[in-house]
Amino acid sequence: MLRHRVIPCLDVADGRVVKGTRFVDLVDEGDPPELAERYAAEGADELVFLDITAAPEGRGTLLDIVERTARRAFIPLTVGGGVQTVDGMRGVLRAGADKVSLNTAAVADPALITACATRFGRQAVVVAIDARRRPVGRDGSDAPAWEVVVQGGRRATGLDALDWAMSAVALGAGELLVTSIDRDGTGSGFDTELLRAIAERVEVPVIASGGAAGPDDFVAAVRDGGADAVLAASIFHRRIHAIADVKAAMAAAGIPVRLVPEAVA
Repeated sequence: MLRHRVIPCLDVADGRVVKGTRFVDLVDEGDPPELAERYAAEGADELVFLDITAAPEGRGTLLDIVERTARRAFIPLTVGGGVQTVDGMRGVLRAGADKVSLNTAAVADPALITACATRFGRQAVVVAIDARRRPVGRDGSDAPAWEVVVQGGRRATGLDALDWAMSAVALGAGELLVTSIDRDGTGSGFDTELLRAIAERVEVPVIASGGAAGPDDFVAAVRDGGADAVLAASIFHRRIHAIADVKAAMAAAGIPVRLVPEAVA
């Protein structure tokens, strides 16, 4: 049976891991390579490294930091932020990433998804979708709907998040990283309604992001949201909850995970 993954996220700005609320009010949380090494030792299944200021600043990914991070953690690493071309993706992979996350550049040029998947395989292409709930549904009703935002949550696109998720997969995305901007950093739990709406429409793994406060939220993301993996930042950075505790709760709920040794006893 496929095991569900627990993934710490390193949001990086100016070479440091940061965390805020709804993508603003950022607070320094530490050094990316040091945190990566710690999380690998604590039982993380993968890591996500997001250079969150690359797109707004119009620059490429901080490859030197990616390389130093990859050297310290021998678990799969996804890197996003600043990749705008196939050559840009090649550079990130050469720096040590196993997968590359596309967001702003993919919305601006959807053909980039296909080009990267063709060159490196769709298993290496993750499309990140930052979604904000709309007050009015897609059909003008009060049915739930979400809009895609880009450039670190700074710019609305008008794109419907569900439509974009299906398009991204059709273009070659092998995985979707779905973040609720409304929930990000709030500790109010994952937006399981958003997750479920996307998971029911695509046949690739969906990573839940935005809003985790405790182990029960991770369980809900999988059980109620249909997520294949769960991602969090501040609760791990600040040692509010351990990865082992999260996995133990998931296992107790009947969700298959790779248990951390300390959680097996």
